[in-house]
Amino acid sequence: MKYCSQCAAPLRLGIPAGDDRPRHICDACGTIHYRNPKVIAGCIPVWNGQVLLCRRAIEPRHGFWTLPAGFMELGETLEQAAERESYEEATARVRIDSLYTLFSLPHLSQVYAFFRAELLSPDVAAGLESLETRLFEETEIPWDELAFETVHRSLALFFEDRRNGAFGLHVETLGPDDRLIRD
Repeated sequence: MKYCSQCAAPLRLGIPAGDDRPRHICDACGTIHYRNPKVIAGCIPVWNGQVLLCRRAIEPRHGFWTLPAGFMELGETLEQAAERESYEEATARVRIDSLYTLFSLPHLSQVYAFFRAELLSPDVAAGLESLETRLFEETEIPWDELAFETVHRSLALFFEDRRNGAFGLHVETLGPDDRLIRD
């Protein structure tokens, strides 16, 4: 950031009183500009035991498979974001169940939240950000073609929990090499 969004004056980088890290500060109007992580919301939509995946039509990871997910918009809840992304990417209508996986990626300043969800109809189609959509049995999941480690981890945990007959909340931190730092 170079200029204040409140008054257009130049900004300086400094540590505000009572804070512990550098922030963009406007000396003209006193505004402190905070930069916060991006929140990505999505879900694991299931129809008759099959999971809906979308093949990405956009970067990053064009052509790879993913769960429907994307950046949260202002004014919506996590659940609304997951529902909206399911419709935008796969024309899928879902009923959101419980929060299932929560990933912190501090090196990217991102937080991923995936819900378990029921697909309300198998009638899905590729949205603008997808090349195609498909329902997969566990044995058909294209593990080597998944776009992101958060998707890989969510699906692996989902199928393991489903086999064990109990779903819980999984909270993990992933490092820059996609390795699990903490769960």
